[in-house]
Amino acid sequence: MLAPALAILASYLLGSVPFGLVMARVIKGVDLREVGSGNIGATNAMRVLGKPLGLVAFLLDFGKGLVPTLVLAPHAAVLDETTPWLAASICGTAAVIGHCFPLYLRFKGGKGVATGCGAIVGVDPMIFILSGLVWVACLVTTRYVGLASIAMGLAFPVFAALRMDDAAAFVFACALLSLLVVVRHRANIKRMFAGTEPRIGRKAKGASEPDEDS
Repeated sequence: MLAPALAILASYLLGSVPFGLVMARVIKGVDLREVGSGNIGATNAMRVLGKPLGLVAFLLDFGKGLVPTLVLAPHAAVLDETTPWLAASICGTAAVIGHCFPLYLRFKGGKGVATGCGAIVGVDPMIFILSGLVWVACLVTTRYVGLASIAMGLAFPVFAALRMDDAAAFVFACALLSLLVVVRHRANIKRMFAGTEPRIGRKAKGASEPDEDS
């Protein structure tokens, strides 16, 4: 049985794997950091690889959060015995941190949305579904993908608290994820205030490639 520290480390290392970057380099010979938004997330991978392979990149990033909460967390037996959901919360958080600050890329990674969604699904899929509805509503209303991702991130701890009032560790982890999503989207926020953030379906005047990747 893995010790808790090893389970957490394995979660971080798995989260650090830049699947989109690897796919773009192997399939197209392109470095995602040098094209589009320059982000290693699934959205930028979709621009380079097309929607089908971009979806594969998203699912792989999603899996980086799902696997630690379902597979690695049970090995952190000491944490599980201490507080319910603690092991899953810590392992999922470690995976998200790995995606945002990957060891293999000198700690310059993505924005954590897809990996965070996977981690949440591993604990309570309904939180993801409800927060996903917030994402859809915000996207339809504003047509800002980045803003929709921020709104979904902010919804995570709210729905977690409503559904799991006996799982403070998980609610706290969702709050940390929410904060991380906002911080990682700070460039999008600045462009929205400046009026240069592209809306879905059209490009704002003076805007560069959008940077809303996961």
